Amino acid sequence: MQKTLITLLSLASLTACSQLPKSEQKAQPLVQSQQEYQEPKLIIIGHRGASALRPEHTLASYQKAIDDGADFIEPDLVPTKDGYLVARHENDITTTTNVSELSQFKDRKTTKIIDGESHTGWFTEDFNLSELKQLKARERIPDVRPDNAKFNDKFEIPTLEEIIALAQKHYEKTGKLVGLYIETKHPTYFQNINLPLEDRLLKILSAHEFTRDIAPIYLQSFEVSNLKYIHDQLQQKPVLKHAQLIQLYSDVDESPADFIAQGIHKTYGDLATKEGLKNVATYAQGIGPSKNYIVNNAGEVTHFIQDVHAQGLKIHPYSLRPENKFLIDTLDCNKNANERCIQGAMAEYQIFFNAGVDGVFTDDPGLARKAATQYLKQPR
Repeated sequence: MQKTLITLLSLASLTACSQLPKSEQKAQPLVQSQQEYQEPKLIIIGHRGASALRPEHTLASYQKAIDDGADFIEPDLVPTKDGYLVARHENDITTTTNVSELSQFKDRKTTKIIDGESHTGWFTEDFNLSELKQLKARERIPDVRPDNAKFNDKFEIPTLEEIIALAQKHYEKTGKLVGLYIETKHPTYFQNINLPLEDRLLKILSAHEFTRDIAPIYLQSFEVSNLKYIHDQLQQKPVLKHAQLIQLYSDVDESPADFIAQGIHKTYGDLATKEGLKNVATYAQGIGPSKNYIVNNAGEVTHFIQDVHAQGLKIHPYSLRPENKFLIDTLDCNKNANERCIQGAMAEYQIFFNAGVDGVFTDDPGLARKAATQYLKQPR
């Protein structure tokens, strides 16, 4: 973690600037540490924020993750009709917002084929931003997280700019950098409907000093082609000082959506071979696999981390969650699948840390931070 003192902008200068007409305001540069950012040995990634404790992809969820010690917050991005990037796990917002109850949007319900699957509901690309801001977020899995459902209809859908502002405010207030770990959702689908994500994303990140020059940034995707495109763009014009790319891995027998669209007959399992990992290392700095690539349900550790590290890649598995149903089977506290199991969750973190991961995606960053602190204090 950073140990250098960071000079912050004074509240007085911020207030004075805010009172000037916009035409007379001058951008106030963020003062950076005299040392380069040093990534922690183990990074804690707030998966959709602190999604075990607040409805996912809301500013409240991201703020909770920051408060609980996350090194990164993870927005999944999808576009609006007018090209804004907003945080939702899917562009299908039927169950994660109150859209189905709003009469003014009744006619927006439709059926679409996304990455080969049929979905019926409401979709972000059919709303402009001002319309989307009329919606309120809801808990995605209320049967598992009923306490989160108490926050239904309290929070808006945030834009990428609002998420950047949240992380920047924390930096200005505390001097601690919390990075953005951004996923581009369904890139081939959005390219095909003329709402490509990649250039919009890079333009927004490079327009803000915080994300351009100061904060650590990871850009991730389950597809390959868009990561290679982003890699090439950053090679040609390195506008983001601390950007790294992460190839996400779904189940071994599944294929990236862009591979299917292009007629490439390869699976994530193929990408997980030594040769596949060698190829990934030509355009990415790390991978984000499903956790069962590393530890099976019996708690047995595979050799996958060694294969990944042999190619010079980082590994950040997803997603460690505190409820019984999501834990390695041998760690369940009881037979109540939806109950939080703190003991099991803490044990699971230790298994992955001992296996050699470089970080974890977690729905409960507070638990992960506690587990990481305990692990790093252990003699080696």
